[in-house]
Amino acid sequence: MKAIIAKGYGSPEVLAYVEIDKPKPNPNEVLVKVMTAAATTADTMMRTGKPYFARLFLGLTKPKKAIPGTGFAGIVEQIGSEVTRFQIGDRVFGETAFGFSSNAEYLVISKEGVILHMPENLDFIEAANFCDGHLTSFNFLEEIGQVKPNDKVLINGASGALGTSAIQIAKHMGAHVTAVCSRRNTGLVKSLGADEVIDYQQKDFTKREVLYDYVYDTIGKSSFKACKNILTESGVYLSPVLNFSLIGQMMLTALFGKKKAKFEATGTNTEEKLRFMLSNVVDIYKTGRLKTTIDRQFPLEKLAEAHRYIDAGHKRGNVVIITA
Repeated sequence: MKAIIAKGYGSPEVLAYVEIDKPKPNPNEVLVKVMTAAATTADTMMRTGKPYFARLFLGLTKPKKAIPGTGFAGIVEQIGSEVTRFQIGDRVFGETAFGFSSNAEYLVISKEGVILHMPENLDFIEAANFCDGHLTSFNFLEEIGQVKPNDKVLINGASGALGTSAIQIAKHMGAHVTAVCSRRNTGLVKSLGADEVIDYQQKDFTKREVLYDYVYDTIGKSSFKACKNILTESGVYLSPVLNFSLIGQMMLTALFGKKKAKFEATGTNTEEKLRFMLSNVVDIYKTGRLKTTIDRQFPLEKLAEAHRYIDAGHKRGNVVIITA
């Protein structure tokens, strides 16, 4: 099969398009023919191996799992003898988490992994990205933040994959949403339900006099310290981007004061919980209140080009890799 392998850590040039053996499923595994895969900001960060402490989990000198990528959508090609929940020909989607390997024509995943049947009206292009923007933002807003109706939520990086999802999920939860993005993306975020838009090129949202119950910094460009003054008395700063500053802020706020800084790597949750949350995301999708914003599509052999595009920092919504 054709696949992408990462020869080491570094720039997109470490990604090579190669032919390798097609994987075979064990008795408790499903072999999926990958139709589409996600290319995410998290993927590009893992490609660089930074921050360096992440290599304790990813591999010290090069990735333990040579094939990158986690989000996928495809068709069941083969099932192991112990698999009963899936049948050959089923349309499925999900994520491999730290198993990676979705940037290939085929992948194997445990029957107990993060894999679900696709709703009938969901296409492969959208499905590949459900476990990036939608699942992560659901985790931060519902599970970690526990946003309530009428809460004020500010979303920084509102036009990206996590941001476009967060706007819709927060509105579904009954929150008042302020979106921070560039002027060119104002129309996009308003169309997704944002009540108010701040152009970060014109205004510093951390200097506002308005108070928010939550600041969800999807891109990690701010900090708890910078946002503290715009949080309500028990406000929460949420970020999926970990750095040493955030670690210190989390430790301090856990001990002192009502305002909190919180981080979680969504993929480190148990597969059972990830499946549960993904099912909830699908339920929101079925109400018609959750759309997937697609920016660009690249063929598998152009994954390095997709990573360069993401690295440039101007992505609107999601990037999809077409495998079949």
